Amino acid sequence: MEKEKSIEQTFAELDQILAKLEDADTSLEDSFTYYEAGMKLVRSCGKKIDKVEKQLIVLQGGAEEDGET
Repeated sequence: MEKEKSIEQTFAELDQILAKLEDADTSLEDSFTYYEAGMKLVRSCGKKIDKVEKQLIVLQGGAEEDGET
């Protein structure tokens, strides 16, 4: 089973894809392939960020219940 990539690893991969998309020698077909891969990575990052935000909300809610701010 493959370990899930970190957000930082995913951003690094997105940077590589962007460089390929910006390359004038990249064919239109390859551009579509890179675009599709990039969009999958963007969705993956969004899900990971949402998960972290939800965890923070839970932690903040617990802190407020304990009388902390």
